[in-house]
Amino acid sequence: FGEKIMKIKEKIIAEIKKVYDPEIPVNIYDLGLIYEINIFQKSSAVHILMTLTSPACPVAGEIPEWVKGAALMAHGVEKVEVELTFDPLWDMSRLSDEAKLELHVYGFPV
Repeated sequence: FGEKIMKIKEKIIAEIKKVYDPEIPVNIYDLGLIYEINIFQKSSAVHILMTLTSPACPVAGEIPEWVKGAALMAHGVEKVEVELTFDPLWDMSRLSDEAKLELHVYGFPV
């Protein structure tokens, strides 16, 4: 059971990594916008807790839908609920090493 859940989670993460913040050339997973991915085996359902780089993000209403659509692309996932939170607020410390490298290459201060 645990191994199956981990494989589904890896597939979800791979799909979420295809979603990019329109203002930053890094995927939202490596930006650290995804706080939690919870998978419920019995119903093939997923709950994703995420944030945005700013509460004033111009695509705040769209990004959770993009994440939902991406997660639904993962094999075995039938239902996805995306919950948006600003607690805690996102900051640069949540960036993955890959994101820091990418942003540095593009000239963003990291």
